[in-house]
Amino acid sequence: MDNSRRDFFKTATVPALAAAAFIGAPMALAAAEEGSGGALTEHTLPDLPYAFDALEPFIDAKTMQIHHDKHHQGYVNGLNAAEKALAEARAKGDFALIQHYSRSAAFNGGGHFLHSMFWKVMAPAGKGGGGEPTGELADMIARDFGSFEGFKAHFGAAAKAVEGSGWGLVHYRPADGRLLVLQGENQHKLSPWGSMPVMGIDVWEHAYYLNYQNNRAAYVDNWWNVVNWEQVAANVKALQASA
Repeated sequence: MDNSRRDFFKTATVPALAAAAFIGAPMALAAAEEGSGGALTEHTLPDLPYAFDALEPFIDAKTMQIHHDKHHQGYVNGLNAAEKALAEARAKGDFALIQHYSRSAAFNGGGHFLHSMFWKVMAPAGKGGGGEPTGELADMIARDFGSFEGFKAHFGAAAKAVEGSGWGLVHYRPADGRLLVLQGENQHKLSPWGSMPVMGIDVWEHAYYLNYQNNRAAYVDNWWNVVNWEQVAANVKALQASA
C-alpha cells in the first residue's frame, strides 16, 4: 500500500477511534497489507478507572477482578480472533465459516464495548458514584421519562427482567435527541439501529453472583449507589457533538 493511502486511513479513523475510546472500547488501527483482506484493529483491555475494591460494599473486589481480568479479556481476545478470521476469509475467498465468525464478532464486540462503557459509568459511592443526575441530563430524563423516579423504576424493571444473560441499557437516539431504556439479550441481541448506549448495567450472573447469588434484584437496586452520572452525561454530550 502506498504512503498516501496509509495516511488516509490514519487520518480518516481518528475521530471515530477517539469517540470509541471516550465512550467505550479502546482500540488501535493497523495499516492493511497487500493481499491481507483489509486492515485489522487491535482491541485492547482498558484499565479500570479505580481499584478492584473501590465499589464495595455494592460490588466486591473479587467479582470486579474476575469480571475485568477474565471475562472482559476473553471478549477482547474473541473479538480480535474473529476479525482476524474474517480478514483471512476475505484474503482467501473462503467464506464457509462466515456465519460463525460474524456471530462471534458481534457477540465479543458487544461484550468489549459494553464492558468498556460499564467500568466508566460507575464510580465509588460518594466519590462520583450515586445520587441523582444534574443539569442537562436531569432535564432530559425528566422530559423523556416524566421524572427521575419514573426513569429509575423503568430502568430497574428492565434490568431485572432481562431473560437469561444480558444488559439493562440507556440509549441516546440522535434522530430525536431522546433517551431510551432498552434490554440487551447476551451482548448483541435486541440491539436497535439508530441509537447508541450511554449507560448500562451488566446482569450476567458473573457480574454479581459471588455477593448476591441469584438475587439479581438486590444487585440492581444497590447498583444505583455507584452510578457515575457525570460520565453518563459526558457520553450523551459526545454523541450530540458527533451527530
